[in-house]
Amino acid sequence: MCGIIGIVGRQPVNQRIYDALTVLQHRGQDAAGIATDADGTLSTRKSNGLVRDVFHQRHMVRLRGNIGIGHVRYPTAGWLSSSEAQPFYVNSPYGICLAHNGNLTNAEQLKSALVETDHRHLNTGSDTEVLLNVFADELQRRSKLDLTPNAVFEAVTRVHERCRGGYAVVAMLIGHGLVAFRDPYGIRPVVLGRREHEDGPEYMVASESVALDALGFALVRDLEPGEAVYVTPDGELFSQVCGDPQDYAPCIFEYVYFARPDSIIDKISVYKARLRMGETLARKILNERPHHDIDVVIPIPDSSRTSALQVAHRLRVKYREGFVKNRYIGRTFIMPGQEMRKKSVRSKLNAIDLEFRGKAVLLVDDSIVRGTTSKQIIEMAREAGARKVYFASASPPVRYPNVYGIDMPAASELVASDRSDAEVEALIGADWLIYQDLPDLVDAVRYDNGEIAHFDASCFSGQYVTGDVTNSYLDQLQSERSDEAKAHREDLRRQLEGEEGEDDEVSIVTRVPKAGAA
Repeated sequence: MCGIIGIVGRQPVNQRIYDALTVLQHRGQDAAGIATDADGTLSTRKSNGLVRDVFHQRHMVRLRGNIGIGHVRYPTAGWLSSSEAQPFYVNSPYGICLAHNGNLTNAEQLKSALVETDHRHLNTGSDTEVLLNVFADELQRRSKLDLTPNAVFEAVTRVHERCRGGYAVVAMLIGHGLVAFRDPYGIRPVVLGRREHEDGPEYMVASESVALDALGFALVRDLEPGEAVYVTPDGELFSQVCGDPQDYAPCIFEYVYFARPDSIIDKISVYKARLRMGETLARKILNERPHHDIDVVIPIPDSSRTSALQVAHRLRVKYREGFVKNRYIGRTFIMPGQEMRKKSVRSKLNAIDLEFRGKAVLLVDDSIVRGTTSKQIIEMAREAGARKVYFASASPPVRYPNVYGIDMPAASELVASDRSDAEVEALIGADWLIYQDLPDLVDAVRYDNGEIAHFDASCFSGQYVTGDVTNSYLDQLQSERSDEAKAHREDLRRQLEGEEGEDDEVSIVTRVPKAGAA
């Protein structure tokens, strides 16, 4: 999962993109990048690390221009090399700088076509570079004389025809404006915002509405499935649904875990959706154990707090904060490598003994993916003196890989993939384990937006909305994206680049002549 930002402003956008990326830091902590366009001059800065570590004053002053895009990354593939940090750039046509959130399910086929048929060179294993080159190839075919909105939309239509999977994209056409588009199923989110300025309107696109709020932009709407928007440097906005939109199927895991609670995605309040998750989860608990002995409900910070609060309210028991979180440790789910996730749990959380001692505690989490974190948290609760430790998940069992940009690629690494609820309960060490039912989860999220027929809930159901995911593809995905495979690639990177990696002091500035210049 990644976060994307794009702004067409009336004043320099470097600081605003930086601020927006810090708001979206929860979507990716491995790398960050910003690219800006100042009247045809492209300036970029990207490297591994958090936003605050990648950008210093010496970098920011060189990111000039009133148009820019930004990205925060966590990898589902590749290695932790700054060469795979986004945005990516190609110099033809016009010069295109692109960032994306999601995953292409036919990336390997596209790579072959790009190299063998379109005669394009690929530098990395990133599907973002693949998507960029597909878009560049299609745009070049349609804008021989002049760049028009229709040419942009026709190119995006062909991207949708060629690319499969879930993706939200933001791109700069150097000297010509900003483009953003969303996959035909609307799997990955992207919202459009507008702000009035004395010199004319400013536009912004982002993965979540909370980034708009932070910069004072008003939420206009979500991009529709398959839709593209094109904003010129003068602030003129064009939009079109490109190609045939498919079933509206946004990713339900955005509401379960990834998105911030203060975001609104696809007209759905993430906060209210999580409240309703707690409501339906509490109802199931009362149905299964009407005479429960739960003394206190304690959330696993942070994303389960909203659901846990509603669970406690419905059960009519105390809600307490039993874990203190170290704010300087990243989200364990999106940390690369199982060993790093294991080491980070106890350094991230510390139990408050008096909230556990002698009590039957119900721990509430948003989900259980690999089970490693859940097991360690239950051990911490027992060490703090809990008499019994019950565990509730606000989402159903994660049994299947996610192929649309969430790091759940290997079924063998999912604790519930081949186990019953009772077996998972024993493995994580809970006295009782209860999961949310999938129909209840869907109802809780869809409540605010009846236009959505269904969600991409493939990690729970095994039903992939794009219809092109085969068992052989899943086997290939596991061989490429398991923790073992990632560790092997990281070892290879260190051999090639050295322990220090690439020089993160370099700011890249590429000058691109305006269209028509000699």
